[in-house]
Amino acid sequence: MKTIGLLGGMSWESTQTYYRLINEGVKNRLGGLHSAKLVLFSVDFAEIEALQHKGDWPATADILTGAALSVQKAGADFLVIGTNTMHKVAPEIEQAIGIPLLHIADATAQLLKKEGVTRAGLLGTRFTMEQAFYRERLEAAGIDVLTPDESQRDEVHRVIYEELCQGEIKPDSRHTYLDIVSSLSGRGAQAVILGCTEIGLLISQADTEVPLYDTTEIHAARAVELALHHP
Repeated sequence: MKTIGLLGGMSWESTQTYYRLINEGVKNRLGGLHSAKLVLFSVDFAEIEALQHKGDWPATADILTGAALSVQKAGADFLVIGTNTMHKVAPEIEQAIGIPLLHIADATAQLLKKEGVTRAGLLGTRFTMEQAFYRERLEAAGIDVLTPDESQRDEVHRVIYEELCQGEIKPDSRHTYLDIVSSLSGRGAQAVILGCTEIGLLISQADTEVPLYDTTEIHAARAVELALHHP
């Protein structure tokens, strides 16, 4: 079994989901008392969040590159960044380390293509929905990406940072998100990508008939496959 390197803490609310899903995945595959070999580096998200909203992405890259190098030194065979937004600096991290990086958008696009989805809505932080780094990765894989309108993007972003990252799950916010999912479906999205690792804490497939693709679940499952030597 390969050792997974996980950069977490962005936020820790979703990192615990990663940890659970990865270990459940290994146990389901191998049975018994098996669990994942995993090295976790959890950052202080307050520092990262402040730099995000200042637009100081090079500083965030420095922090995460240092964390990634620590994980590599500790014996990780490949790297998982447990957040969608911080894949904005994945190229800088990838350039600095000597182990493969499992990109969350690539894992998601792979599953979408396998299941015949060519047009998908995208929910996430404002950075993920509006900037090119994530959308272009999906589009390069042949996925047409739709995002909510500006006021909806503002609300999706606000709920992530002010509620979900702080462990607050509010019914009103769930209804708002589900309305946005429905509107994306009405615009032609075959499915909606939950492109923030906290969104799965708020809504799930049980809440809507629109197919949802939870990137945390997808990323964790792919990490398990790689750890168990499945290409």
